Amino acid sequence: MNNYLFPFYAVIFGIIIARITKQKSISTKLLLSFSGAFLLALTLFELLPEVYNHLDAKLTGLFIMSGILLQIILELFSKGAEHGHVHIHKDETAFPWLLFISLCIHSFLEGFAIHEHNDMVYGVLIHKIPIATLITLFLFQSNYSKLQIAIFLLVFAAMTPLGTLISNTSEVVANYAHYINAIVIGIFFHISTTILFESGEGHKFNLSKFAAIILGVAIAYMI
Repeated sequence: MNNYLFPFYAVIFGIIIARITKQKSISTKLLLSFSGAFLLALTLFELLPEVYNHLDAKLTGLFIMSGILLQIILELFSKGAEHGHVHIHKDETAFPWLLFISLCIHSFLEGFAIHEHNDMVYGVLIHKIPIATLITLFLFQSNYSKLQIAIFLLVFAAMTPLGTLISNTSEVVANYAHYINAIVIGIFFHISTTILFESGEGHKFNLSKFAAIILGVAIAYMI
């Protein structure tokens, strides 16, 4: 049951953090760095070996690259919200359909990586908290109605559990599970590496960010 509820809880935690902080802070940035490292490490330790054990190596690489390309396409519409870049103008009143749909597709697909006996649910959980926080912050600062914001966040929270439910119950999807997981690996690779390797301010070494990354990898390794 936690495999379905944890991603939903992550969005709730993100909303709570946004309500408390009311603005993007250093702690949010550090949590984002930690989540990127944690998600990347879990993908390498858990999901990648599983896929390579069931598919041809070259074919696996092809599907992983497809996932990377798919995420690039999604970010043409979301503007990078999946890794913390949310751009909503305060004077906008029209519902951000492109952002909403691209985030929902991303969240739905990442649910396929969560199975009963793997730990990817923790990677998704940690990944979604800072993203949900940043999305909520920008939604609160916009001119969208409370109903629009509530629908946005509720559907966004439900998409990952929906993906997990379908992947665990559909026989048709089960036949292609490893192919889908390879695509999701590509999505995770793109998001996590973008978080970790984006240029910092003045390209200076950031000890706090480095420590958050090391901590994320270490915890993922010990799970």
